[in-house]
Amino acid sequence: MNTPPDPLDPLLDRWSQVPEPPDRLAASVWQKIATDKDAGSEGWRHVLENWFGRPAFALGFVAACAVIGLFVAEMRVSHLQRERSAQLARSYLLLIDPLLNTPPDDHRP
Repeated sequence: MNTPPDPLDPLLDRWSQVPEPPDRLAASVWQKIATDKDAGSEGWRHVLENWFGRPAFALGFVAACAVIGLFVAEMRVSHLQRERSAQLARSYLLLIDPLLNTPPDDHRP
């Protein structure tokens, strides 16, 4: 039982033969690396652009800003409500006992 030759065998044999690289390849590779290194050293602005260029990071940043903003707003409203409650309590105490507002010398038995 002879199997027919596979038509891909000559192509694969030719593909496994690695040609010699050109003489100028090493110089062009090092030149490309040098230009890429200079282009990447633009500073913090370039780093921020890279980070915010990623959709997942940008979405996470927006969500974090929204959550922090809601937290700060809740803290402010809570503080205002506490002040208002304390003011209402003082007003109620003055309403039921007007002597609380008078100086201690004026109290007569």
